[in-house]
Amino acid sequence: MKRKPKSNEPFRAIGYVRVSTEGQAAEGVSLEAQEAKIRAYCELNSMELLNIHVDAGLSGKRADNRPELQKALESVCKGRANALVVYKLDRLARNTIDALEIAQAIEKCNGSLHSISEKLDTGSAMGRFFFTILASLAEMERGIIAERTAAAHAHKRTKGEATGHAPFGWKLCADGITLKRDGAEQETLRIIADLQSKGLSQRKIVGELNRLGRKTKQGKKWQRSNLVSVLTTLERRAAE
Repeated sequence: MKRKPKSNEPFRAIGYVRVSTEGQAAEGVSLEAQEAKIRAYCELNSMELLNIHVDAGLSGKRADNRPELQKALESVCKGRANALVVYKLDRLARNTIDALEIAQAIEKCNGSLHSISEKLDTGSAMGRFFFTILASLAEMERGIIAERTAAAHAHKRTKGEATGHAPFGWKLCADGITLKRDGAEQETLRIIADLQSKGLSQRKIVGELNRLGRKTKQGKKWQRSNLVSVLTTLERRAAE
């Protein structure tokens, strides 16, 4: 049975807020705005707010690389708090698996998850049911957006336009959209193609590029990861 606070014992809540560098400007949900909503929610629902953990400038794609979220969950799982409160579900997680794992972890610790925007409280069976639906719908929406973005980028590439940054071998024109060949990088691509045709391994190709003094787009020495990234991009563009 889930432990409930005694009648004279308020719910002890931990708040959690997150915003990515781009998200703060694009979504209009600043850290300060999220904190204010959480404080107001806790006061309205007679919840004692112990602390608000903040992950600033971090993606919500994974939960395990957000230290403040882990601290917030630890507070609930060690019994210091009864509830984790967030302003919006997508501040907590960006995919269904992470969201459900977080909710399940909180439930196992006899706690509840509260999302203000979705009016969600997993302390009840109905709340948990709606949580699952909302998390699934949110992931589906992101999937649709990702598909549309990928299609738009593919169309831009067929027109020789940039899709965020210029791939190796190319550079942006002054308009910030059109691509033009980069002489030095195109020569490096020709060297890579020649070395591949001779049957050299990726490790040996990297060594030869560094021996010749060729540089990556960032002006650094080549690593195998750089070579793999360039080859993957070339294969993708060739397939389009």
